[in-house]
Order: sequence, then C-alpha cells, then structure tokens
Amino acid sequence: MSSETLAPEAPATLVIVGAGPRGTGLIERIAANAPELYAGSGLDIHLVDPHPPGAGRIWRAAQSPLLWMNSHAEDVTMFTDESVEMTGPVRPGPTLHEWAGIDGRTFADRQLQGSYLRWVHEQAVAALPPQITVHHHPGRALRVSGPRSGRQQVWLEGRDQPLPADLVVLAHGHLDAEPDAEQRELTAYAAEHGLVHLPPDFTADSDLSALPAGEPVLVRGLGLAFVDLMVLLTEGRGGRHEGDTYVPSGREPVLYVGSRRGVPYHSKIGYDWTGERPPLPRFLGPAEIDGLLARPGGFDFRRDVWPLVEKELGFAHYHRLFTVHAERTAIAWTDFEEKYEAASEGAEREALVASAVPDPRDRLDLAALDRPLDGVTYGSFAEFQEGLRGYVEDDLNRRHDAAHSTDLAVFLGLLSVYGQLVRLGDIGSWWHGFFSCLASGPPGPRLRQLLALSRAGVLKFVGADMAVHARDGVFRASSATVPGFSVEARALVEARLPEPTLRRALDPLLRELHADGAGETPDGLLRVDRADGRVLDRAGLPHPRRFALGPHTDGRTPGAFTRPRTGGPAFRQNDATARAALVFLRDLGADAVG
Repeated sequence: MSSETLAPEAPATLVIVGAGPRGTGLIERIAANAPELYAGSGLDIHLVDPHPPGAGRIWRAAQSPLLWMNSHAEDVTMFTDESVEMTGPVRPGPTLHEWAGIDGRTFADRQLQGSYLRWVHEQAVAALPPQITVHHHPGRALRVSGPRSGRQQVWLEGRDQPLPADLVVLAHGHLDAEPDAEQRELTAYAAEHGLVHLPPDFTADSDLSALPAGEPVLVRGLGLAFVDLMVLLTEGRGGRHEGDTYVPSGREPVLYVGSRRGVPYHSKIGYDWTGERPPLPRFLGPAEIDGLLARPGGFDFRRDVWPLVEKELGFAHYHRLFTVHAERTAIAWTDFEEKYEAASEGAEREALVASAVPDPRDRLDLAALDRPLDGVTYGSFAEFQEGLRGYVEDDLNRRHDAAHSTDLAVFLGLLSVYGQLVRLGDIGSWWHGFFSCLASGPPGPRLRQLLALSRAGVLKFVGADMAVHARDGVFRASSATVPGFSVEARALVEARLPEPTLRRALDPLLRELHADGAGETPDGLLRVDRADGRVLDRAGLPHPRRFALGPHTDGRTPGAFTRPRTGGPAFRQNDATARAALVFLRDLGADAVG
C-alpha cells in the first residue's frame, strides 16, 4: 500500500488525459463498477483534452461532412454486451444506427458519429454515483511528475499549478509524430527546390491547398487516409459523382497513387450474417496465448504465432464453406474437420484443402489476399490501369455477394484473433496492417468512386512497393509492377497516419514519460501491464499510479468502439482499468479514514 493516503475530508482525484472515445469508455466502466467497488467520500475525475469530451479530435464536429465512418452504423457501439469477457457488469445501450434512427447499412459521416460519442459521454457522466464529479480542462497535458509512492502532478498548458492526481490514465488516442529521417530529408528537399511535401498526418487536419489543380501529385498509401485524401481533393473541390461517372470541377490535381501492396484495402462486406457462426476461438484461444506467454525464451510472431492465426482463420473459412455451401465441397464437414485439426503443418493442410475443395476460388489464400500483386507485372501503364480496375471490381462484387460468405466468416475470425493477440503485447506492425487490409477496408461506395475517378483520369495507379526518389529538382515514383514506367511530380503526399511511437511522439507528456524511464517495445510503443493497463518501466515494473490505454500502447486494439457481440477487446481493457483504479482509490481512502 502507498505511503501516502488521503486526508479524511479530501476527495480522491483521477486525471484522465484524453476525453475522446477511449476516455469516455473508461468513464462508462467507472460508472458501471462504482456501485460495487467505490463507496468513498468522493471522487473528482479531471478530463484533460483540448477537444470536446466524447468526440475528441478524430470525431470532432469541425471537419468536412464529406468524410464518412468506415463501418456500417449498425456495426458501431460504445456499449458492452454479453460477448465481452470482463468482470464488471454489462450495461447495454444503443448502436449508432439505433441512436440516430438511421438505416443500419448507412456509412454515417464522422460528424454524426461525433454527436453519438458526445451523447454517450453525457450518459456515462450522468450514470456516475453522486459522489463522483467530472471536470473538463480544455487544454493539453504537458507532463506528469510525482513519486511512485505518492500523489502525481499533471501539468497543463497555460496553468501555473498542476492538477494533483491520486491516479492518472493516459488515453491519448491517435498521436502526431515528428518525421523520421526519410521524411525530414524529403521535406528539406522540397523546401530547397520549391516543391510540396506533406508528411504523414491525419488527412482532415492537412492543408491540401498547396496541391495545385491539374498537376500531378504523387501519393504514397492506399489505406483509409488515402480514401479521405481522395474525397477531399475531388468532391471537396467541387467535383461530383453521377452514378458510376465522375464529373470533374477542373480544380482537382491528378493523383498518382501507390503503396507496398499497390492495391486498396479490401472492401467492407456488403451483406449480413445468417445462420450458425463459426465456433471461435478454436485453434487460437486463451490456452494457446497462455502457452506462448509462458515460453522461457519468448516467442517469434512468424514462427510461433502466425501458424496458429492461419489455422484459426482457415477454420472459420472452411466451417462456413462446408456448413453453408456444401455443394462446393467434396467430403463431409465432419471428415474435413477431423483431418484439418490433425494437420500439423501448412503443407498438410494445403493438400487436404486441395482434395476437399475443388474450386481454387473457394480456398483461403491469405498471402494472395494480403499481396495480390506479388510477382505480377504489366506490359504497359495503361494495361495496369485496366488490370487494377478489374481487380477492384472483382473484389467489390465478391464482398457484396453472400455466395462468398466465407469472407465474412474470415472477418469474424480476424476479430477473434485480434482479441486474443492483444494479450501478447507488441507483436510488430505487420499484423496490424494485415488486419486492416482484410477487415478494415473502405465502404464499397468509396471504391466505386475510386473506380470512377480512375476512369476519369483523375486517379492513376503506380503499383506495388512504390519507390519515391527526390532528384533533378522533382519527386519521381516507380514500381516493379510496371517495368520501365516512372512519373515525376512537384508534390508528394504521404497518405498514412503517423507512427504512434514514444520517441517520436509530438505529445510532450509522452516524450517526458519516455525520458523518465517508461518502458517501450522494439516498435516504440508504451509498455503496459496486460492485466490492467498500468504503465511499465524499463525493468517491467508496473507504476502503481499511472495507467495507459490506446494505440500508443502495446495493448492497442482495433478501435475504442466496436461491432456489437464481437467481444470488444477495448471494452475488456476499459473494464479492467476502471476496476483497478476504483479498488486503488477505495483502499487509499480507507487508509485515510483508518
């Protein structure tokens, strides 16, 4: 127990840095668990965030209404259900589409989601016991100081005196970062030669006015940041879509876009689940994670974890194929399942699948889904444009056809796997990119717009492993997908989010935390205790009074909100942190009274 206790008359204080969805989710869990765990004389919760509580920065009202959410409105909830494995009570609530009274298949704009999040925040605060009070400080937290055994001090921008805190929770959300060496070189080159270089950023915050109409612009990245960029530089400049045709305004630049994969993320699936769900987890569950964590020498993701992921996703895929589309299989599901379970190596499973699933299109090929252009070349740039449009059209058609409902089963498998892998901590960035490509792609209508822009000549594809060189006073891009082709431009946009690392975070509090000895992973994420989110130091010792949740930690999850009835790892983490915080503050108060 701490050497410092509260004065009997003083309320305990909890400071939450970050009032967006993660901070809101934590307050919701505090409200749910307080009746059981906290009957103290009082608790002051201080929320520190320059943006309004609930929506935070990403979902704030002050952004273009052209920007959509990336999920159907029925697939967005901030409330727990029976699928969340947690100790605290379930407190159900409406999904976005139920709250807003809109069609569940709508891709709502981000402003509407921000309104939903603000409402959730208000409901969470209203559900707190009367002895718990919330205060919002509309500014930035600069640093946290204080001994491990005593009260912390949270220093705020523009305030001489710090906020005293018995506990601090860092729920920053997505972070800005200083450029890496390559980005600094490109920015310097652009300044020297009168070019434009936009480093990784949140697209809604980027100043795109420097990108001239009609001029070529190189774009690195074909993920969700690119989709926002595409929209803001086309519809955002007065263009419009009429069916499958794009009508330019004349103010658009010409976007030459490529990435490591060279293709957009796979489309969101456009049909609903029916029938029995695959019984997950099957090959990657708590027992397997326990085994990995218990290995004396640690584990290697590719060698030890990925084979389990492959087998789990394959099980989800083939369970659906054999039980719903049995006419496309050659043996009974019970026979296949028994042999699949017994198959110990990938080659053995591949032989089984080849004999049991006649059509290769019904077989799961994760490598091809992840990198469809690997080893593929085109004879000309024009041929590649046609080829990639065909690829996107095929992907759209498949992802909106319930005859291929195995894809939705794999999506459910990905959610199950992610929920398990969170317990392993930082497993490297590759998995998160793979997950995003398959499970977190753009809405189908956005890809149809992309196709229209390609046909209109506003958007052109460069290829996989797009290389960018700064020479001869310009930026030049090329790809092995189209041998011999290159394009030059006076503008380069990095269409991706900044990497959430401690060392390069622009947030001063996290930089100070790193300098003060907080632990970090090889990828630069803040290390936290997997049980409750306490910040770990470099020796692996948890700080008794500092917690962290979110994408800057090695406990990062797919998002602060989730699809209903899918387990919600973020909700599970919020519950564990809320309970740990309430128990600590309760015991602190008990010591003061005693």
